[in-house]
Amino acid sequence: MLIIRRILHGSSAAALLLVPVLSGAPAAAAAPGDAPPPSAVVGGERLGAAGVQVAAGAPALPKDLTGKSWVVADAGSGQVLASFNAHAQLPPASTLKMLFADTVLPRFNASDVHRVTWSELQGMGAGSSLVGIKEDLDYKVEDLWRGVFLSSGNDAVHVLANMNGGVAKTVADMQARAEQLQARDTHVVSPDGYDMDGQVTSAYDLTLFARAGLRNPEFRAYCATRSAQFPGAVDKKTGQRGSFGIANTDRLLGKYPGLIGVKNGYTTNAGATYTGAAERDGRTLLVTVMHPESSPKVYDEAAALLDWGFAAAGRVEPVGVLAEDRGAEQSSPAPAAKPVADGPSAGGPGTGASSGAAPGPGSGRAAHAAASGPGPVTWSAVGLCAAVAAAGLLRLRALRRRAAARPGG
Repeated sequence: MLIIRRILHGSSAAALLLVPVLSGAPAAAAAPGDAPPPSAVVGGERLGAAGVQVAAGAPALPKDLTGKSWVVADAGSGQVLASFNAHAQLPPASTLKMLFADTVLPRFNASDVHRVTWSELQGMGAGSSLVGIKEDLDYKVEDLWRGVFLSSGNDAVHVLANMNGGVAKTVADMQARAEQLQARDTHVVSPDGYDMDGQVTSAYDLTLFARAGLRNPEFRAYCATRSAQFPGAVDKKTGQRGSFGIANTDRLLGKYPGLIGVKNGYTTNAGATYTGAAERDGRTLLVTVMHPESSPKVYDEAAALLDWGFAAAGRVEPVGVLAEDRGAEQSSPAPAAKPVADGPSAGGPGTGASSGAAPGPGSGRAAHAAASGPGPVTWSAVGLCAAVAAAGLLRLRALRRRAAARPGG
């Protein structure tokens, strides 16, 4: 909304100034006594309904699906092709690490080095999956992320969370990121997804996390990595540091044609959870399956739903849509970034990003948001106001000069 105000200066002519009022106030208030409108279901009303949601005339869905909740969606268009209890809130297990990575990964350079302390390896749940990080040793950030994606290492998560300012801050950051993604079924209690009272998400939200994460090339590369060497301990005899092999625990990676990733999870309480992405003929599909009747079935059911999705895509009406990332909207478009001088990061080797090293190239949303400033509406309104005000001021000065030039002026 733009309000036109007249700025007077003595008896001189007036300059007009357009003042932006960027208000979220509704256009019209509800009549007294009216009940507030019901909250819309994120992604569409059908996704809030219980049971299977699929368009009439669609190909037959796979038989014997036992997941308590599942979603099949097109990553490009955001169309939800079919779902079952899409917004049911369930324990996430390690699939919550997708939200952790989408939140924290853009904040550090892959080449940064961090020395792990004893305190950073504390606070993990009993029986947590670990990649095998040792205290008082240096690790590159990229190695820590391989530990997160391949081994689902809670120790790697806790080290990165401490680098990010601590577990509590990271949990708050993740919750804020979930809100940007409109993932309203998610309540974060621990950054690693380990069973905690009140920690829940949904198949719909996990699909949002995967879609957002895959837009980051680093995220995409990590989740697609099948195996890697991970830094080990220092040999006391030789003084040389060894390494050991780690493999991605995603059983479909390398087996399902076109599979990109993304993340699997399992705990006794949550059962099996899985979100996968696969590409075929230029189309990328996302599937999430939560809590089937047995752990191995999560992969079988995910593969069957992907097969169905590729057969149905482009032939069926969607039953909903994946919500857009409001964080991306706030940080776009961005002005051209200023060149960064060559040289080591501010923290220097061995200090790690936690010592204040600035994110480098490929750092994703954090650098993008920092460079972008206010959104396009704010800047266009302010720019318009400034231009109009300047024009008015010039007009006022011209009138003064004319008045002064007249006889007796």
